[in-house]
Order: sequence, then structure tokens, then C-alpha cells
Amino acid sequence: MNSKAASVQADDGEAEPPEVNRNGAHIPKPSPDKGTTANTGNYLKTKVLGKVYSEDFSKLKHTILDPRGQGIRRWSKIFLAASLVSLFVDPLFLFLPVVSGDVCIDVSLTYRTIITTIRSLVDVFYVIQILVRFRTAYVAPSSRVFGRGELETDSSKIALRYLRKGFWVDLLVALPLPQVLFWVIIPNVEGSVVAATTKSLWFLFLFQYIPRVCLVFPMESQFVETTGVLTETAWAGAAYNLLNYMLASNVSGAVFYILTAQRLEACWNYVCNLDKPNCTSQFFNCRMIQKPGRADWFQSSNITNLCNPTTGIYQFGIYVNPSTVAITSVAFINKFFYCFWWGLQTLSCIGQNLNTTTYEGEMLFTIIVSTVGLILLVLLIGNMQRYVLSTMKRLEEWRIKRIDIEQWMEHRQLPQELRQSVRKYDQYKWSATRGADEESLLQDLPVDLRRQIKRHLCLGHVRRVPLFDEMDETMLDAVCERLKLELCTEGTFLVRESDPVHQMFFIIRGNLESNTTDGGRPGFFNSCQIGPGDFCGEELLTWALDPRLGATLPSSTRSVQAITEVEAFALIADDLKFVSSQFRKLHSAKLRHIFRFYSHHWRSWAACFIQAAWRRHKKFKKAAQLSPHEPGTPRPGSFWDIFAERLVASARGDASSRGPESDSSIVDTDNSLLKPKDPDFLIDDE
Repeated sequence: MNSKAASVQADDGEAEPPEVNRNGAHIPKPSPDKGTTANTGNYLKTKVLGKVYSEDFSKLKHTILDPRGQGIRRWSKIFLAASLVSLFVDPLFLFLPVVSGDVCIDVSLTYRTIITTIRSLVDVFYVIQILVRFRTAYVAPSSRVFGRGELETDSSKIALRYLRKGFWVDLLVALPLPQVLFWVIIPNVEGSVVAATTKSLWFLFLFQYIPRVCLVFPMESQFVETTGVLTETAWAGAAYNLLNYMLASNVSGAVFYILTAQRLEACWNYVCNLDKPNCTSQFFNCRMIQKPGRADWFQSSNITNLCNPTTGIYQFGIYVNPSTVAITSVAFINKFFYCFWWGLQTLSCIGQNLNTTTYEGEMLFTIIVSTVGLILLVLLIGNMQRYVLSTMKRLEEWRIKRIDIEQWMEHRQLPQELRQSVRKYDQYKWSATRGADEESLLQDLPVDLRRQIKRHLCLGHVRRVPLFDEMDETMLDAVCERLKLELCTEGTFLVRESDPVHQMFFIIRGNLESNTTDGGRPGFFNSCQIGPGDFCGEELLTWALDPRLGATLPSSTRSVQAITEVEAFALIADDLKFVSSQFRKLHSAKLRHIFRFYSHHWRSWAACFIQAAWRRHKKFKKAAQLSPHEPGTPRPGSFWDIFAERLVASARGDASSRGPESDSSIVDTDNSLLKPKDPDFLIDDE
């Protein structure tokens, strides 16, 4: 972007050749208007920087927010939580009317202050949301042909777009309507407080509560669009759906409470109409309790007993429960939890526990509650089942796989020993990986990210192997990138003697037994235990380091069997061939000594070499102790003694001139183990 702007400025400032007429005279040019040039440059700069990609957004010096950035995501989560709190707080205004023992209704001042304070704090988040929307870039529709599109960063265009889409709804839901209604309008009502609260209920429900509910769904869709999921864990998703169900229970319980108070006031008006003109509807407002004639009418009317739901004088319908009517005069916490329980019970029963009367409002309320309860219950069960099954998906797949394996083994009539080995391996693999295919998961990631993950998982274990501890970081990255995890149960053979070696194993956990019979030679057996930090299949390394060898894989000189559960990293032949080509960068002598010291094949050969040398030493010592006059023994200093010494020296000189290949075996009469081939780490490709 900056290069384009720089090129435009350079073209504007470049000196052009003067123009001449036919006679060679210079034609004067009009002086450029500085204001026009500046305006043109600013226009071009604005046009160039008006749209940017999300990757270049952080380079701009302005206050426009990236809708895909971490800041907007974090704010969206905070605003979503504030929206849910507001949806929970708004129905609490319906619990403010309180029935007094003097048969009148008033509004609780203490809880009105608490609820309006909480509501005012929540409204601040809606105001902040409006300011954020004015400063948040959007994806230009014309750039959505390929990729994620370009972001529009022009503040004027952002403001115009927001004013056309969404501003008026956000402004409506941010208005403090409940505060105005319950602090200004309702306290000044001279008539029925319940009637004024009910009218306010429908006004708030239509003009604020429904728009606030509708704002939650776009935010959920935005989360799914940007991050792919609404919640990061399955249990969080299940809890979120349960929270929505609880929110609906809170709303239905609050509406049930205000309708209960309204039905109780309707009964009072019914009794009052029977005693006119001594009674008026203003008697049921607690601010009019001192009105003349009200006390005399209250003592003579017996209205408390007449409006008891058990008498049957007035039809209470779904509010016929005496505890339901009594809940209008108890403490705020008690009536809140009672109504919340009623809403939860009614939604769960889909309204089957309700017995209505012929009142239109009561029947409409029960129809809405039953319908909403049915929808929410189906959604809750479906979402809870989906989220719970997502946590058990791997386990269910593994269980089905085990059933298939059992049926296959039964069909093929495998012996019990093999069946038990298969079950043990399957159980061990599940406990180690939890059913996840790590190779397929890493294969979908970029190369650099896959290399970093492999390095994190394998580097610590690889450094435990002395053969790899001397390598540089580049070589270790190449090794870690190609390592594959191998799991073995007790009794499993990693390699068998005389079989082709396909992989070289580096032990991470567990113990194994390594033994050899030197190709099945009678009377020969060598055995040792290997554990974490050791390796086996080193014949493959010798094969990989020698470019003169063909494609035929070497044969194993030892059998390696797991005596416990084993975890090991494996390098296959092709990967080892590639990695071994990098070994020539290291010091050959040091790596050769490390390889010889930790190779169990070399250790076995060294032990046999020492045993053979000791036998030869004992044989020569015994021969030297023989009598000098024994037949067949040359005298010291005789011709035959000197000839034997020269013959031995000549044989040793020939052996040293033939190089390492001459030591391929020790004297045949000792029946010793063949010397392993020494890997050449310095050989060059021919």
C-alpha cells in the first residue's frame, strides 16, 4: 500500500520536459495549483488505503477495529455475557408489586433501587457496543470473490453503513425504559399499580426485550463464523443451552407472578363492584389507604375471605393454588424462587399441569407457555444429546471397533492366546491415544507448524538417546519430523533374528529383552535387557550410511521382545536413509565411538572377542609351561623357535595391511561371533 502511494507521489513530483512551438520558443505552462495537487494526493492516498487485507490491518495508524481481531472477539464475549445478564434482570421488574395485608398493592422501594442499578450498569455495555460498531471495519462486498476479502477502513463509510443497518435497533435496546417507567410513571399512577405494571410489561416486551433477544442470535452466528464453534468444550455448550432454558423459566415465572397479582386485584374489584358506591378501585392503591371511608369499608366487606381461592366465589383458574396467591405478599427472594420453579415445571411439563378458565388472557398465556416449553424442551434435549455424544464419540467408535474385532476373531476361530494379545494391544493403544489418529491430525497442518509440534512432542525423548544427543538442531528437527510412535504390549517382538530390518526403534518407555544365537549356531546364546534411551535395529543404520549397498534391507542379528508395555519412536528405512545422509556433517570418530558403545551387537562382539583372547592367552600360557624337553616343543633360542616368532610376526603384518575387513572374524578355531560391520560416517557419494 505504501509503495503505491510513494509511486504516485514520485510521478507527481517528476520534472517534465518543456514544450516548444515551431519557431523553437518555449510555451509557458500554467503553474499548478498547490491546493489542487494536495487534494489529488490526499484523494489517491485515501483511495489506496481505503481497503486493506486483515493481515495488513495492524500496520495502519488509526482507531478502526478489526472485526476478526482478538480485541473484537474478546469484547463480543463480554457483550454476550452482559446481554444474557440483561435478559435475566429485566423480568425481575415484574416482581416489584407487593400485596400488603391491608388489601392494597405497592412497589418495593429497596428492590426497585437494586434492580434499576443493575440494569443501568448493563445498559452501559449497550452504549459501548454502539461506539464499537461505529469504529469496526467491515468486509467490502465487492472483495468477497476470493479469500476473506478486504476490510473497509473508511470511517465515514462505516458510519453510514451502521446507520442504515442496526443502529436504530441498538439505540432502542440501550434506552433506559424500565428505569423511566418504574421511577417516573408508575409511582405517579393514582389507579391500579398492577394494571400500570401490566401495560408497562407489554410495552417493554415488544420494544426492548424482544430486540435484545434478537441481538443474541447474530452474536452467536458471528462466533461460529469466525471461530467455527460457539463454545470450546462440549460441556460448556451443554451448559449454555441449559442456561437458555433457565432464562425462559425465569421469564415465564415473572409473567406468572404479575398475572397472579392481576387476578387477585380483579377479584378485589369484583367484590368492590358488589358494594358500590361505598367502594372504589382507588382503595387498592397503598398510597390511597388513608382515603376517607376506606377503613370502614375494609372492616365491613370481609374481602380477605371472599377472595380466598378455596371459597370458589371467584374463578382463579391456573392461580387457584392458595400458595400461589400467598406468594404475592412474601419476601422478594421467596417469590422469585417459587415463580422460577413454577416456570421450570410448566415448561418441562409443556403446560399439562395447568387448568385454565375461559379468560382470554389466561388461555393465551397457557398456549404461549406450552408452545415455548415444547420448542425449548426439544432444543434442550437435542443440543444436550449432541454435546454429550460429542464427548463420547471416540469411546463409542472404539467400542464398535472392539465388537467388530471380537466377531472377526470368533469367525476366524483364533486361539485364546492370540485373542488375548489383540485385546491387550487394543486396550493399551486406547489408553495411550484415546482413539485419536495423531498422524492424520498432523497431516492437515502446515509444514512449519507440524514441525514445531513434532519437535515439542519428540525432542525431549530424542535427546535421551545418546546417538542423537550429539546432533545439531537442524538434524534433530529432521529426525523429529519423521519419527512415528510405536506401541508394543508384553511379549511382542519388535524384530526377530534373521528377519529383514524395516525400522530402527528408539525406546522411550518400557523394558525389552535382546538376544542372539549368532544365526542359530549350536551352543551360542547371548542375552541382555534394554530400556529407555537404548535403540535396536542398528543394522539398518549401517545399511543407510553405506551408499554402495543396494535396495535389499539388512537382516537382523538379534531378536528383541518386549517384557513390559513399551513406547518407542521408529524410523523407517526410507526416512533413515534421508536422515543418515546428514550424518556426514558430524565428527566421525565421536559418533563411531558412541555407536559402538551403545550398540548391543557391538557389545556382544566385544564380549566374545575378549573371551576368545582370554582362551588364547590361557592356551599359550599352558603351552609355555610345558617341559622344554617334551617332544614337539622347540628349545628356546633354537632355529624352530626363531622361525615360529617370525611366522607369527609376518601373519600380524599381513592382517594389519588388509585393513578393517581383515578383522571380520577372529580365529575360526575359537568359534567366535562375527564382528559387526563398522558404519563409515565420512564416506562420500560416488
